[in-house]
Amino acid sequence: MKLASLKHGRDGKLVVVSKDITRYSSAEHIAPTMQYALDNWSQVAPQLEALYRDVEHWTVPCGRFHEHDAASPLPRAYQWADGSAYINHVELVRQARGAKVPESFYHDPLMYQGGSDGFLAPRDPIPLKDQAWGCDMEGEIAAIVDDVPMGVSPEDAADHIKLLMLVNDVSLRGLIPGELEKGFGFFQSKPASAFSPVAVTPDELGEAWSGSVINLPLMVDYNGQAFGRANAAQEATFSLADLIAHAAKTRNLAAGSIIGSGTVSNKGADGGAGKPVSAGGAGYSCIAEIRMIETIDGGQPTTPFMKPGDVVSIEMRDQQGHSIFGKIEQEVVAA
Repeated sequence: MKLASLKHGRDGKLVVVSKDITRYSSAEHIAPTMQYALDNWSQVAPQLEALYRDVEHWTVPCGRFHEHDAASPLPRAYQWADGSAYINHVELVRQARGAKVPESFYHDPLMYQGGSDGFLAPRDPIPLKDQAWGCDMEGEIAAIVDDVPMGVSPEDAADHIKLLMLVNDVSLRGLIPGELEKGFGFFQSKPASAFSPVAVTPDELGEAWSGSVINLPLMVDYNGQAFGRANAAQEATFSLADLIAHAAKTRNLAAGSIIGSGTVSNKGADGGAGKPVSAGGAGYSCIAEIRMIETIDGGQPTTPFMKPGDVVSIEMRDQQGHSIFGKIEQEVVAA
């Protein structure tokens, strides 16, 4: 099943979207908003599934689905917590500054609490007030859960994943070091994120969904050029279920909480840092990674961070080449 929220007020209007993401039918008579559906998932999901079948069979009135009209599936959420499933990303960051990765990072995930009171729509621009802040994109996967009890095991956490999305976790790299030095985590360095136009139930992924990871490449393009093609199942030190269990270690998670994977990142075929897509590698899901490799190889980065006019797109396609979640496509604009 594929769901989306059309732009409408603060919380959008829930619609069921066809598998090929070309048509939609209003779900307002079942659930007015995505959050309502998640709050009442066991009662609402079967009705939404029935509507999805009707959409696929052309037995209900449908409108043309335009991704530009979509808000993030949850335009705002009770909680957005982002993890660090791909340790290769962390290794590169620390290697660039000559630091080792603590052994605990391989069994105890990093996680931060992001702002969730308002997300950018998937085609909204990224407002930037100062280029010196080092604007970067981060291509990720995210899960939306129903109510998760405190202390849930990773095995049981998997059953709480109701929907999956893609994320552009926008980061302001220039502000991060100063914030981390305070020892209180990210805040100003993590502005609003954007999520894919469509959220899908795990069964939509077929065999690509296994072990709470997605075995497909995350396609990140930058200014029209292929920038990243990292596979979201490879080198995933932690699954989404692991990260949900980590988030719920000391508290319940409310229905509608969003848990992110962290930047999808693959090593090279030789076990090294990896190569750009143009050189036959899997490339990168953020600019920081290529800057780290440039620093390791040449002593300083040469690829600049994003500036007004730069455009990033993030998408994932199935084995037949069809878009699964629609496309995040955002241009940086001066604020």
